[in-house]
Amino acid sequence: MRILPILAAAGLTAAPAAAAELKLTLEIPRLEVAEYHRPYLAIWVERPDQQAAATLAVWYDMGQRNAEGEKWLKDIRQWWRRAGREMRMPVDGVSGATRAPGRHGLTFDAAKGPLSDLPPGSYTLVVEAAREVGGRELLRLPFQWPPAAAQSAQAQGNSELGAVSLDLRP
Repeated sequence: MRILPILAAAGLTAAPAAAAELKLTLEIPRLEVAEYHRPYLAIWVERPDQQAAATLAVWYDMGQRNAEGEKWLKDIRQWWRRAGREMRMPVDGVSGATRAPGRHGLTFDAAKGPLSDLPPGSYTLVVEAAREVGGRELLRLPFQWPPAAAQSAQAQGNSELGAVSLDLRP
């Protein structure tokens, strides 16, 4: 009966499995308009039936008194209909302040956070931006989860979003 302690010890010394990683780079373009407001933005993962599987990030004006910025979240229409109306903001690790124009990077680890419960399958990463006195834009990037090999996808926005790239590593 020495096999069980030996197997248990072997399990404790085995190297941990590598966790998949999703990296997203997105650009918020600098717009030359009379009245500029930073966009509200939502990033989420959709199943093939377009139902939300996980919300990865929501950027909005968190600094307003009485959570006034939250009432404009419904302007991120697709996200709001699929996941937003069910969430209570702020959400630790998901919600954050709006970002200035420029390139922004986000990394998500499969071992923790919103991707930890994502079952294997085909998905779409959706990035939606809406800006006061501006427009709305939505970009979709398909991917397989978990990635068996490195994957990448790119999309180019026309107004509220610039270049968006998705990189997945097993």
